[in-house]
Amino acid sequence: MQPNFVLMKLPGETGEEFVEILPFTPANRNNLIGWIAGRSDGAQYGSSVVYNFPKTKLVDGPLQVEARIDQNAQLSGQLTLWNQQGSHVRRGALLVIPTGKALLYAEPIYLQAERSPMPELRLVVLALQDKLAYGPTFESAMASLFGGAVSSLTAPTTSAPTSAASAEPSRGAPASTASPQPAADLNALIAQAARDLADYQRLTAEGKLGEAGQKLEELKRVLDKLNARQR
Repeated sequence: MQPNFVLMKLPGETGEEFVEILPFTPANRNNLIGWIAGRSDGAQYGSSVVYNFPKTKLVDGPLQVEARIDQNAQLSGQLTLWNQQGSHVRRGALLVIPTGKALLYAEPIYLQAERSPMPELRLVVLALQDKLAYGPTFESAMASLFGGAVSSLTAPTTSAPTSAASAEPSRGAPASTASPQPAADLNALIAQAARDLADYQRLTAEGKLGEAGQKLEELKRVLDKLNARQR
């Protein structure tokens, strides 16, 4: 595993800082026993923060999550097919992101044509300790992981708008009293997470690191809310 450099607010801190994060697995073992953050700002420059996971609980390490991706029949079949069609699959770095009391694993998968130097994002794979989901975008993968949507390798087709006649309840039949509010709230959280991620990437590319750090914290808060809905 190569470390990843991110802007984030460590637990117990009041502001964002530039840190180098690395999930830690011991020699000859694949399970995760710790998570390390090397600090690079101000008086904390050169210090590190280490979070140890309970010895009584098995936490999947990066290689185990990669194996779960490889063992998924639909994913592995599609990746093999892409590699045989004059293109190459490029798997991005697997990020291990602490979110509240859970760990979110995220891996982008790119497809690079033989005649093109620019890889194209084709899939985003997300995982929790006991669940794996994927989609062509971060938002669709989030909807599958937290919203119960079916994981898909392609973007869903847009359904035709419902006509007023078909939407109107038939005469004599009572209107449905079921409230769509919980599903609407969930979809709103997923959409907000996608917007926060897009803003974070844009601000980072523009060199606006302070604003990017704020967007990253907003994304973490949304993920915490989504995790809370799972419990």
